[in-house]
Amino acid sequence: MSVSSDHDVLIVGAGPSGGIAAKHLAEAGFSVVCLEQGEWTSPDQFHGDKPEGELMDRQRWHWSPNHRLIEADYPLDESGSDVGVAMYNGVGGSTVLWGANWHRLAPSDFRVRSLDGVAEDWPLSYEDLLPFYEETEAAMGVSGHDGDPAYPAPMRYPNPAFPIGIAGQHLARGMNKLGWHWWPGSNGMPSRPHRHLASCVRLGVCSKGCPEGAKAEAGRVFWSDAMAAGARLVTGARVREILIDGNGLATGAVYIDRSGVEHVQKAKVVILCANGIGTARLLLLSRSGRFANGLANSTGLVGRNLMLHPVSAVVGTFPDSIESWVGPGGMSIYSMQFYETDASRGFVRGAKWALMPSGGPLSIHSGLAGAPLERGWGAAMHRKMRRLGRNAVWSIVGEDLPNPENRVLLDTEMTDSDGVPGVKIQYRIGENEKRLKAWHMDRAAESMLAAGALETLKVAVTPHSGGHLLGTARMGDDPARAVTDAYGRTHDVPNLHIYDGSLFVTSGGVNPTATICALAARCVQHLIANRRNEKVAA
Repeated sequence: MSVSSDHDVLIVGAGPSGGIAAKHLAEAGFSVVCLEQGEWTSPDQFHGDKPEGELMDRQRWHWSPNHRLIEADYPLDESGSDVGVAMYNGVGGSTVLWGANWHRLAPSDFRVRSLDGVAEDWPLSYEDLLPFYEETEAAMGVSGHDGDPAYPAPMRYPNPAFPIGIAGQHLARGMNKLGWHWWPGSNGMPSRPHRHLASCVRLGVCSKGCPEGAKAEAGRVFWSDAMAAGARLVTGARVREILIDGNGLATGAVYIDRSGVEHVQKAKVVILCANGIGTARLLLLSRSGRFANGLANSTGLVGRNLMLHPVSAVVGTFPDSIESWVGPGGMSIYSMQFYETDASRGFVRGAKWALMPSGGPLSIHSGLAGAPLERGWGAAMHRKMRRLGRNAVWSIVGEDLPNPENRVLLDTEMTDSDGVPGVKIQYRIGENEKRLKAWHMDRAAESMLAAGALETLKVAVTPHSGGHLLGTARMGDDPARAVTDAYGRTHDVPNLHIYDGSLFVTSGGVNPTATICALAARCVQHLIANRRNEKVAA
């Protein structure tokens, strides 16, 4: 086993939070090394602009690691979950395959306990995160329309919004008839060239990788700058344990390279950025005499309160083509009309609707989604294909309340290619969430009909839509009720930090990447400002 020399900081995971941390630390003069189990991807590896694009989407670029089965992935036992998990392991993390919907949490999302009597309040506020939202929006080249009244002013974006297209115009007219809020989409991709990013050409394939190099994938946005500033990135490096000394301080990590050789990487500070499943997995793997239940897990909360945001959808079929394949593959318009709690609805919290492209022939082919033969093939298939370009899709992300029984567990029966235990997902959709979904699907269907749809189809949970991996090492001021403090430092191990979606106290009803990025920026800048007070191993 080889031992690498000390760095100031070791980061595990090269997704957006890891990239933000590395960039800030390297530019501040820290020696930084990051271990990433996956590899780099480049625009020419994606197939969205090629005839075989939709076929490859369901193979090499599938959202589920259980379907991709590439070496960097680890197995997930989803038999105890109501939804399939979506994630990607590689430089850029899941931003390689994200749809780039960009939304801040709303102010109420940080005060769910105070306002609605459920879950917990965050140890910070919207105002605390505001400058970091703005900073990361500038870095990511976010495109949007300024001034959305659903958020506090100011609400500005570095790039103008994309045209909302024919589909967006139809749904906007329907929303206007009903007097409901809608706004042009805000997306993590530039509508004009922006730093390391090309201008989006609206192929509509964002969630399967961007062949134009336009989507704000973290490798392009953050890692290019981090490495230019001196950060070292080691790919093909599967971390299996965080090391602790006799004083309970982190000293580095053990990782396995692609040849199966074990290495020790030493560091004075360790930051975990492996997503809400990967970080919990690594903490649970890092058992010791001092931490018998997993590292930094004196509360027993590591891996618990998993929130996945299973996505619902309402599809409307229109009489004529509305060019619903046109991108961006994020959202053309969105609505937060029903985002805040209204007790008369029979549930608490709310949801955001995003109008998404319907995709090509394979995307709308119900037979490939496991539908019965009579619905997916033959005459039914021909009817479906005649509707190509005529379907609009409201994608509904609703609040997913934390439940300690929804959790990440180690699976010793299924291991990755290096023999490290995989993960068992235990996740059930709660009663509040079921009522929320049903109510929102009814309203979304109403808006489709108001927009001129001939018919609607409701999908309670779309396949493999559990891609928002949140809450498994939540932050909080009370060490007995949280894994980390308000800056991501674990209460149990003073020089071990967490900067990814694991920190979320509640999920909100919007896509989380904006908040993951803002939290990472806030946490790492606090670490840099307080470097002299950081307790490190001798």
